[in-house]
Amino acid sequence: MFHIALYEPQIAPNTGNIIRLMANNGSHLHLIEPLGFDLEEKKLRRAGLDYRDLASVTRHPDYSTFLQQMGDRRVFACTTKGKVPHDRIDYRPDDVLLFGSETSGLPQPLMDSIPPAHRLRIPMRPGCRSMNLSNAVAIVSYEAWRQAGFAGGQ
Repeated sequence: MFHIALYEPQIAPNTGNIIRLMANNGSHLHLIEPLGFDLEEKKLRRAGLDYRDLASVTRHPDYSTFLQQMGDRRVFACTTKGKVPHDRIDYRPDDVLLFGSETSGLPQPLMDSIPPAHRLRIPMRPGCRSMNLSNAVAIVSYEAWRQAGFAGGQ
């Protein structure tokens, strides 16, 4: 299935919502440290409800370690600075969908390491800066899963 990576997430309820989302769509969640919260935080548990045990979640101490563990998988950065609409990619199982921190997005050196054709954006109306992280993950991950025929779903 797909890999969803959160680069230095800061807001516990967003990550809790994403854990619940991963349990529902079967994607593997990767949390790239440092995190802006403790995984035992009450707000994270409340947002994730009882789905934590149903989701596959891995913590990585840094981006470099994360990349090593991803091997030769394709990495797509989901960013407001992307030029490619998220629905114009032919996703493949095992692709990595990388999302930045709620407060600062993905750092420029990291963005520079990703080919422009792999920098995705979700269309928004003019004048809007960004979208809630858990909503963005839902939109892109479900498009990828849709293209895979909702494999494993019912």
